[in-house]
Amino acid sequence: MNLFILALTALLATSSVFAADNANVIHDKTGFFVHLDVAKVLSSTDTYGQCGVVPARLDYLDHQGREHVLDYQVQATGCASDN
Repeated sequence: MNLFILALTALLATSSVFAADNANVIHDKTGFFVHLDVAKVLSSTDTYGQCGVVPARLDYLDHQGREHVLDYQVQATGCASDN
């Protein structure tokens, strides 16, 4: 029984170390009415040359300095028939 408790404690400690890398990043939910408080864009997905609806990502800082990640779908304009 003590071995089981020790193994469970080690597993929980290991998972919390891996989770600490993204502990300060807020993952925003997508939807029709998403209020974004964007002070600075850190990065965004380049959809140049892609065709159709593709996944995109926006990494940004809000006005309080917290980092956010927003995953969403976007209509790319790289299709040959889009001219």
